[in-house]
Amino acid sequence: MKARFTGHETFPLRYGWLQKAVNQLNNKGNLSISSDESVREAVIELGVGKNMVSAIRYWAEASAVIDLEAQAVTEEGNYLFGKKGKDRYLEHLGSVWLLHFWLNFNYKNLTAYRYYFNFSNARHFQKAKLVDDCIEQAGAICTGKIPNETTVKKDIDCFLNTYCHKQTVAKKKGAINEDHFSSPLSELNLVEDTGGGYYICDLVERSDLPIEVFMYGLLRFVAVETEQSDSTTMGFDSLLTKPYSPGRIFQLSEGGLGQKLDQAQLYKESGISWTDSEGLRQIAFDKNSLANPKHFLDIYYKGA
Repeated sequence: MKARFTGHETFPLRYGWLQKAVNQLNNKGNLSISSDESVREAVIELGVGKNMVSAIRYWAEASAVIDLEAQAVTEEGNYLFGKKGKDRYLEHLGSVWLLHFWLNFNYKNLTAYRYYFNFSNARHFQKAKLVDDCIEQAGAICTGKIPNETTVKKDIDCFLNTYCHKQTVAKKKGAINEDHFSSPLSELNLVEDTGGGYYICDLVERSDLPIEVFMYGLLRFVAVETEQSDSTTMGFDSLLTKPYSPGRIFQLSEGGLGQKLDQAQLYKESGISWTDSEGLRQIAFDKNSLANPKHFLDIYYKGA
């Protein structure tokens, strides 16, 4: 794993950016910033400044909707944002949950948000402490040079601005700062800014997380974890606390994960069953379901 705490130019993800990136590449455009000509082309086509071109490029790659090396749209990108995409304008909250999963289900690069959602156990935290913890974790699991404190702080600021509704301190008490409405991920209410550099992210049931998106994330995780074995079972605790698990990424409480598994078990064609008796909590999976997790997204969008 490599540390990657730069690239977004401190811009939080905004509505419309990922669709712009997908359209640009599908229309044979270019998102490369390796030459002045390609940058000028992207500035004209996307209708934004140079720094925003870099930010769009960063978020589109980070969310796995484009392949920068190939300068091409991925299967995920076309699935959601292509000409026949399921939700090009992120009108369904399930699409935002899906985007959150894609951003954080990444074993290759560590960012501030991937650190927090996959490795941190801090529920009520101070931003300054999060910077220190993130640097420490990067030093423990990443190869190559670890960015300095200033760089990590900027990435954490961007992470928090992407996921939080910021409260203004001027004019009307409790008013929402319109500058932060532009990030779709703030709709998930995963992280709350309580003021003074303090934040809260409680583990809860996540009733607004569609069961189909949960099952997609669950099966993606299990497929990776069982790739080198023939195992079709996994312990409850692994699904709750292991990095990149649905419990971690979706920030589910123990009861919340249990409820989602109950729903999944009753879901038609889920191929999922689980036991919770005498201290043994184990989940069993059907190999056919593991082979096609996108099937459940198709069901979600058919009924959305």
